[in-house]
Amino acid sequence: MSTSTTGVDRDSGVGTLGEQLPRFMRLMHGLKSQHAAEGGRDRAAHVLLFPLCRLGPLRQSALADLVHADPSTVSRHVTLLVEQGLVRRAADESDGRASNLVVTDAGRAQLDTLRAEREAYLGQVTAGWTDDELATFTALFQRLLDGIAATLPSDPMSAPADRTVTP
Repeated sequence: MSTSTTGVDRDSGVGTLGEQLPRFMRLMHGLKSQHAAEGGRDRAAHVLLFPLCRLGPLRQSALADLVHADPSTVSRHVTLLVEQGLVRRAADESDGRASNLVVTDAGRAQLDTLRAEREAYLGQVTAGWTDDELATFTALFQRLLDGIAATLPSDPMSAPADRTVTP
């Protein structure tokens, strides 16, 4: 067993992290369920705007793969987004029989609203943290996400977020 300079046993730390991650996933699922109950189908559909803005035009099947969702569910959500004017279908230049989903200006505005809501919520959750604590946590959380992403098959959504594009 190795011991760090803080005296924390590494195996114990990994074990604690192993217990915290399932709790984190349950809490995120609970938060997602709460938001779904508040915003219904619209909110679930609007979440699809994040990968579309981040990665650019995508085929519907590629979007379903990226978000690890059933294609029929994604189809219903995309239909709603198109009806709301948040996404439009554009001919795929490489295959005229297929179409790509493209976020409209209204979709980008909706995404900005979603992002502001998320950041306001996280601001509340971390209100008692110091600036240094928040900076340390976000840096370490990014490092954890990058480590997990490195163990998965190539997935463009696993790459660190580029806030200049969106998400």
